[in-house]
Amino acid sequence: MTENFVDAQSEYQSLEQLPQGAILAFDFGKSRIGVAIGNNTLGIARPLVTIDSEVTERRFAMIAQLIETWQPVLLVVGLPMNSDGTAHELTQLSQRFARRLAGRFNLKIILKDERYTSQTASAALREAGITGRKQKLVLDQVAAQQILQSFFDEQHAITRR
Repeated sequence: MTENFVDAQSEYQSLEQLPQGAILAFDFGKSRIGVAIGNNTLGIARPLVTIDSEVTERRFAMIAQLIETWQPVLLVVGLPMNSDGTAHELTQLSQRFARRLAGRFNLKIILKDERYTSQTASAALREAGITGRKQKLVLDQVAAQQILQSFFDEQHAITRR
């Protein structure tokens, strides 16, 4: 890949070693990209926006605006896998998306296993009373939130060892 791709386990041994600032996370999909934001000082992620476009240049223009606004120190991209850990079609598309992010914005990228995040995001939304079509509007950004929160929680667990 590229030098901007890092393995969270080897690069950052704890939250304290992460560069301080905002972190954006992406739940990549063919039709939509969910985006979440968090700050590694607090280690709390929140949903931010859903990019609802299949047009690559429009997607990256919206991401450029987010990066300009939030000035992230790191990007986390969800890496979809089959339940047995093998790759599928979206795995390669997500890796390609991550490479494009690295090339365009020159930020460090962490690929984070995102198995089951869409299902757990959907369950959380149902629990909050958001169902059906209303879920479609926010599902991807809540999945991105779960990807980023999982990253924070993993880093916090490393810190506590």
